[in-house]
Amino acid sequence: MSKTILAIDIGSTKICAIIAQINDDDSIQIIGAGTTKAQGLKKGSITNIELASKSIKTAVADAKRVAGSDIKSAIVSISGAYTKSLNSNGIVNIPNKEISFKEIQRVMHTSLYNANIPNEYEVLHALPFNFKVDDQDYIEDPLGMNASRLEVETHIITTQKSNLSNLKKAVRGAGIEVENVVLSGYASSIATLNLDEKELGVAVIDMGGNTSNITIHSGNSIRYNDFLGVGSNHVTSDLSMALHTPLNVADSVKLNYGSLLTPSNDLIELPIIGDENTTHEVSLEVVHNVIFARVEETLMILAQFIENSGLKDQIGAGVVLTGGFSNMEGIRELAVATFGSIPVRLAKPYEMDGLFDNLRAPEYSTAIGLVMYSGSSFTPYEIDVNKRVRHANEIPATQTSVDFTSEPQEEIPSLEVEKKETMITLPKKEKKSDEAGAVSKFWNWATQLF
Repeated sequence: MSKTILAIDIGSTKICAIIAQINDDDSIQIIGAGTTKAQGLKKGSITNIELASKSIKTAVADAKRVAGSDIKSAIVSISGAYTKSLNSNGIVNIPNKEISFKEIQRVMHTSLYNANIPNEYEVLHALPFNFKVDDQDYIEDPLGMNASRLEVETHIITTQKSNLSNLKKAVRGAGIEVENVVLSGYASSIATLNLDEKELGVAVIDMGGNTSNITIHSGNSIRYNDFLGVGSNHVTSDLSMALHTPLNVADSVKLNYGSLLTPSNDLIELPIIGDENTTHEVSLEVVHNVIFARVEETLMILAQFIENSGLKDQIGAGVVLTGGFSNMEGIRELAVATFGSIPVRLAKPYEMDGLFDNLRAPEYSTAIGLVMYSGSSFTPYEIDVNKRVRHANEIPATQTSVDFTSEPQEEIPSLEVEKKETMITLPKKEKKSDEAGAVSKFWNWATQLF
């Protein structure tokens, strides 16, 4: 049975809503899309819920009009701003000596329980990058294998609870329920990477209007992610200040003359801030120098991120640049010079049935990635924001609205079954504190009596 899904990419400069149909054979057909300028957002985070809701509502209404659909729930992107990542591991015994999906669920929930996640943070994704069956490392898929012990190492991406809550409020204000939330950098990598690049190791940099998100894949899983609050709008601001011209004029100069290749000595006339009837001449060489300085600085910081990740020697496929900022002429050549001997390629989202011409540009990678994620194009196993273990061959769930505060029913029973068989358990912390409180009260009462 085919399923209709709504994907909303909430970026710092634009909001894109896509309605697609996922068929029984997992093929995807886009049937509607709407894009609008983002309001109420700054550096990827919501700063005004009412304005953000209006922008989301406009984009969704346009998509519904084209698709002729009245869908009420959506998968939504969240920026890498204010996210924190950590690695964790888990281990469980296999009583029946054969690994079933239940054991994979248990070991992944155990790794999540063992992680030291601050109270004010919520898990976005728990992505396994190393399954270990007995003493054998880097098992691609442990399902069905014979073993007595299963271990996993996971990369856990978290975001501030307030950030996630504000995002949900803004989407609900537009009359849409949030079905799932996906990190924007993760979605971009789904839409741009091929299997060879994931296997060899690759860094994906999504360069947007106000932000740049980086994710590093190694062995088919995300191993590192980070965020830089710099994008193409910073180039516009630099040009506005350097050329002493209004922001809208500076943006036009960036789009029409912005290039990182050999500068020109031609002159252009620009209005002056505060007195737009007066113009002054500016050399295109100055424009080139301003743009070059900002882009070079941005790429150098991103190169440092790759260095700090400790995974530089594991990205054999190099760096993939996507997002609207990657449209700038000459950015690939500058990136090659900045990143050293690492190969660099510019990426657009994958082609799919019904893909509108305007959605083929790099700035729509995240939106297309969200659609593909809904069609099960994610890592073989992962825990999503709803605490549910997803797997690539699962049967798509019916469209439901999800309360992020609720716990999955299968999580606690599946771990309680194994209390006698393994030392790795998931005790209820609240019960311990309740028992300690009861003992304390009894002791106070006893001392008062005697």
